[in-house]
Amino acid sequence: MDVKPTERQKERYTYQDYVKWDGWWELINGVPYNMAPAPSFVHQFIVGELYVALRAFFREKGCTVVMAPFDVRLDEQADYEQAKHVVQPDISVICDQSQIGSRGCDGPPDLVVEVLSPSTALKDRNEKYMLYEQFDVKEYWIVDPLHRTVEVYGRGEKGYEKRSVFGEGDVLVSFLFADLTVSLAGIFQNIEGEG
Repeated sequence: MDVKPTERQKERYTYQDYVKWDGWWELINGVPYNMAPAPSFVHQFIVGELYVALRAFFREKGCTVVMAPFDVRLDEQADYEQAKHVVQPDISVICDQSQIGSRGCDGPPDLVVEVLSPSTALKDRNEKYMLYEQFDVKEYWIVDPLHRTVEVYGRGEKGYEKRSVFGEGDVLVSFLFADLTVSLAGIFQNIEGEG
């Protein structure tokens, strides 16, 4: 599927359309976003290091940690076959195993991690931020390879609140999982700071 910006604004799509397309896509408010080009080494290195840290922590807690590509379907009426939001978070942590099926995750993960890259940074900070907030993803980490930071957002009374920004010399502390900590020195080691 090749969608021109003017066409994107007119037509809205659902998961039923999405499954027919070639390539790697996301849908936000029925608008398709092509996920090409392939992620950089830095992006994949950071995703891999965080995945290992999160998987080690959640192994005994009954939660599943999954890396992209992995569909997360979100829908206001919980009609996931007609969902107009289908995203591919870099890492998803899902503690309600009933949400996981052969087609991905139906409903919001407990924790989502997005690693910024030049082609996705605005979408991750804007559209995806608002989508995760709307659908009650309890914690959202935005990893910035350029500045070597991780912004941690958590649910407050009126939506997301920035809980903290952790730098490369810090130990990240989760707010949803009180005993989850991640030393960021290893996450950002030996990278050149590009997405």
